[in-house]
Amino acid sequence: MLRAAILACVSLVFSSFVSAQNPPRPKIYGIAFVRIKSSDFQKSSETYSKILGLTTATHGCVNVKNPCFVVNPVQHVELTHADAGDSGSWLDQVAFRTNSVEQMRDYLRAQGLLVSEIQATPNGKPLIETEDPEGNHIAFVELGRGETMAPLSPAQVSYRLFHAGFVVRDLPLMQHFYMDQLGFRLYWKGGFKDLPAGTPEKDSDIDWFEIQVPNGSDWVEFMLNILASADHEELGVQNHICLGVPNMEKALDQLHKNGLAPDSRLADDKSEIGRDGKWQFDIFDRDLTRIEFMEPTPTKAPCCNPYTAPHAHL
Repeated sequence: MLRAAILACVSLVFSSFVSAQNPPRPKIYGIAFVRIKSSDFQKSSETYSKILGLTTATHGCVNVKNPCFVVNPVQHVELTHADAGDSGSWLDQVAFRTNSVEQMRDYLRAQGLLVSEIQATPNGKPLIETEDPEGNHIAFVELGRGETMAPLSPAQVSYRLFHAGFVVRDLPLMQHFYMDQLGFRLYWKGGFKDLPAGTPEKDSDIDWFEIQVPNGSDWVEFMLNILASADHEELGVQNHICLGVPNMEKALDQLHKNGLAPDSRLADDKSEIGRDGKWQFDIFDRDLTRIEFMEPTPTKAPCCNPYTAPHAHL
């Protein structure tokens, strides 16, 4: 009896030690904000405020000094200054909503990752910053799920930020970080080309690899097989954000009402059904960063592979 009690006590102490050494991962609900580089705040702001119809100075944009545009109470887009001609990605940072920044910091440090001290966003929310294995800047901010979302102004084209996409060179390395360590799950993967029936899919056949946050339906899109010599315009196509719309035809109508010229060089010619089976349409800000619009559910079967997780909702 005494021996059993001692063993139980030792087991409890050991379990507590292991738990302290390996703290649990807190929840990750979705994207909180995306920070995009801009060489001209005034010209870029015209795209986000006028063409997209996004409001400013409320919710997550309160006290933000640089131009900031509210998508909904828990999602926004910020601009940060860059000089025209700067190399590299102009998608400066992607921040995710979590239920505990302190727990997330402990968890990431236990995984051997470098993490900033806990900071405060301009509107007072706890935040930490880190980098993924390829140097993309990511952050975690303490915010709720934000399930109830609706347009904040009649001119607003979209009230939901679906995903952010960026160029990835080493898929297995990034899978380990986002999926094994952060708990993201596969949403969909596909490529430009159809494979002959019965042909096994190789990593080189995949051009888009999409992974959802563990506790929501927002996702990150890895843009694969991009040449290292890609120029600013090509990187602007690949490193992008995606806004969800319930109906593409109505979204296009609102974009044009907001001032998007039908023949603008900063917009695609027309909407189309992508390889993922969803209606899509692209415009570009003044620095050629792509802003994609997408309906939440496919209208036909996707190429290549089926979806493996629930679709986002509006």
